[in-house]
Amino acid sequence: MGSILHLHQVPAVGGDTLFASMYAVYESLSEPVRRMLNRLTAVHDGAHYYVDRYESGDGTKAYPRAEHPVVCTHPVTGRRYVFVNRTFTTHITQLSRAESDAVLEMLYRQVETPEFQCRFTWRAGSMAFWDNRCVQHQAVWDYFPERRYGHRITVKGEGPRP
Repeated sequence: MGSILHLHQVPAVGGDTLFASMYAVYESLSEPVRRMLNRLTAVHDGAHYYVDRYESGDGTKAYPRAEHPVVCTHPVTGRRYVFVNRTFTTHITQLSRAESDAVLEMLYRQVETPEFQCRFTWRAGSMAFWDNRCVQHQAVWDYFPERRYGHRITVKGEGPRP
């Protein structure tokens, strides 16, 4: 449902987080594109991202994988939003690979539009709380060799639904 991040240590410069409104992404699309997307599902697969990072309790590799609607309805607000992301969404199941890649790239570019984003600049002790269902986040990795350190929790709740 959501995540809370509390940073204790932040770099002197950089390390911001970009938050994108997936409501705004959906609302920016033309009606014909919305109608097409409303009927599609996409696979979200962590294997390519998590490989060699995590193991399950029994020592085998375990990676999250799920199929969700490309467009979801928020269970609280009733608003529609796009539910894909560049890191985990691998393909749209009803489309050919070429079609899927093209549609996903169009959506990813919409997500990356600055008008749909909020840039959060961290200070030591800052806390952010966001709704994972309708907001995407991207940490800006521009502070090496300094580091960010803190604690993050994820709040369980109702997930994506058509």
